[in-house]
Amino acid sequence: MTNLFYIINDHGGMSLEEFTFFIGTMALMGASAFFFLSLSQFDKKWRNSVLISGLITFIAAVHYYYMRGELGPDGSAGDITSIRYIDWILTVPLMCVEFYLLLKVAGATTKHLRDLIVLSLIMLITGYVGEAGMGNAALYGFFSGVAYFAIVYMIKFGDLAKLAKSAGGSVEKAHNTLFWFVLVGWAIYPLGYMIGTADGQWYSFMANVGLDMNVVYNIGDAINKIGFGLVVYAAAVKETK
Repeated sequence: MTNLFYIINDHGGMSLEEFTFFIGTMALMGASAFFFLSLSQFDKKWRNSVLISGLITFIAAVHYYYMRGELGPDGSAGDITSIRYIDWILTVPLMCVEFYLLLKVAGATTKHLRDLIVLSLIMLITGYVGEAGMGNAALYGFFSGVAYFAIVYMIKFGDLAKLAKSAGGSVEKAHNTLFWFVLVGWAIYPLGYMIGTADGQWYSFMANVGLDMNVVYNIGDAINKIGFGLVVYAAAVKETK
């Protein structure tokens, strides 16, 4: 059965996988330009948050450029996994910084930031071990999932949720919207992980779904990284007005 996400047209055009890498690069770079060029309209309180949004999308765009270069003419993926996790190891902690900067005015401390970053690194490192075949995929996927749900708990039920409620207004609204990106948007990644590590054991039911792991990841990155930045940007605009 032809892979639904590796279809070449009659004129030798791009596969859907390559197309999503190309669109992802352009969308992330465009978002970076938008965030960087808008910095001057905000005061110092919001400028760092918008700057971080631009850095997240810019770092991702550079890595997407290199990941696309790893695609072979026969559809082989090269060493995309390592490049992708380098991207995530830089950008996901920065997404955690967004929560800290957003809630700093309400009393968020460096301890909250440290906890978020440590959990995000655990989530990513264990995910890489499983996906790169360095350990049991199901076991390390479980460890990664535990760290992910710990982040969700901190944002929705822990101190960060209480700080957001005390801040109220656009800060609380932005925090709650970012939570939904973490809960729903980040949930896209386990789907890609299971597709990429369907090894005849725990995830064998994902082996024949006709989806490509990189396409799933690319969609997730575009939604989450650009979406995160737009939420922060909208809050900054509202507060500035």
